Amino acid sequence: MITPVILCGGAGTRLWPLSRKSYPKQFTRLKGELTLFQSAALRLRGEGFGPPLIVTGPDFRFIATEQLAEIGISDGTVLIEPDARNTGPAILAAALWLERSAPDATMVVMPSDHEIPQANMFRETVENAQKQAHDGQIVTFGIRPTRPETGYGWLEMSDPHIPGAQPLKSFVEKPDRDRAEALLVDGSYLWNAGIFLFTAAAMREAVTTHAPDLLAGVEEAVAGAEQDLSFHRLASGAWSDLPNLSIDYAVMEKADNLWVQPYDGHWCDLGDWETVRRESPDLGQGVATAGAATALDCKNTLLRSEAEGMEVVGLGLENVIVVATPDAVLVADRARAQEVGRAVKTLKARAAPQAEQSQRDHRPWGWFETLALDDRFQVKRIVVKPGGQLSLQSHLHRAEHWIVVSGTARVTIGDEVSLVSENQSVYVPLGATHRMENPGKVPMVLIEVQTGSYLGEDDIVRYEDVYARSAED
Repeated sequence: MITPVILCGGAGTRLWPLSRKSYPKQFTRLKGELTLFQSAALRLRGEGFGPPLIVTGPDFRFIATEQLAEIGISDGTVLIEPDARNTGPAILAAALWLERSAPDATMVVMPSDHEIPQANMFRETVENAQKQAHDGQIVTFGIRPTRPETGYGWLEMSDPHIPGAQPLKSFVEKPDRDRAEALLVDGSYLWNAGIFLFTAAAMREAVTTHAPDLLAGVEEAVAGAEQDLSFHRLASGAWSDLPNLSIDYAVMEKADNLWVQPYDGHWCDLGDWETVRRESPDLGQGVATAGAATALDCKNTLLRSEAEGMEVVGLGLENVIVVATPDAVLVADRARAQEVGRAVKTLKARAAPQAEQSQRDHRPWGWFETLALDDRFQVKRIVVKPGGQLSLQSHLHRAEHWIVVSGTARVTIGDEVSLVSENQSVYVPLGATHRMENPGKVPMVLIEVQTGSYLGEDDIVRYEDVYARSAED
């Protein structure tokens, strides 16, 4: 069987302010009810494909498993990178992990943030390229181009008249506009989708030949991996010394056993807001909206409201992108959509929390968001999922007042345990050991009022935690 390997890292800064480092685009619902990550996981379910292998970072491990559970996937494996080292080490780690139990394992590697709506066609295309992979080739997938795209790399086919997989002639870096128009007219070129099919043994051999500096470190990280709840943590020692290399630079641009498999279905890398506008339902005149957004006499414009109770109205706009979240608003010329990352860097330099931190802070037990904040107090909405429980902890600089507005909380303060129902409240004195749990079958919602001299999230002394988190998690 083919093992789907889903790469689930990155910050997605070009889709700021919806996508941020703390909660990147693959976990958001850009289109429809499913997240991009969930769509990727479901895409290769079924006969001929094994359980997915997810490669992600420590900050996203609980988010990934929770979203898999939401779509009924419980057989996946989550491999945790100690820190981001680009796609080269990540893909090699997945190959070596699979090779331990099946030396001839076949794997299809794909990003978690692509849109491929015709799942059956995509599965058939992957299966059609199996022979080349079993013969030791590395197969990359190319998309039939529909426009002179400058945001993608391109792939040159040996003979565009040959159906199915064929030897890859060359890679083309992201071209300028004139070059992209020439590639489109030529007919011998495809967009590079960044999706690959190969055996674990073939990847080991390719890295040994073309990027030997990666092999020993990744081997050590895989051999030293440790079980952490249901996750597998790669050993951090050797991993931290690995170079930051993409798989294209490390292997693909140097290997001589590359084949390309054209994919004729719809594909989209939802990498920036202009792409989202183009891929959204057209309301006429190139206008797309989402959420509580209204467009009046607009053209070629995207309006999105990602905040409850916030109306976004565009009047007479043309070639504009507007995305509003509860704590940030982006207004941009759509021709400069790929430059949104510049705004993130500027905000980060100013130490603005909106640069990387989402308003909702997602935790394994649920999530919380700040409703009001001042020097000496903070008001939060906290949602604890059924069965979720916060760590047993205390604070050095703040006291807390909890008011349950929905569901029931089991509250521990010192040696006392009590149930707190809707419209009831409890006070947690400064320094008191405490814990909050949701023993019910529906989400529990409460309002927390913090008062004290310091209100940072690092003011936690943690004693017990069912999620095996450190004080920094």
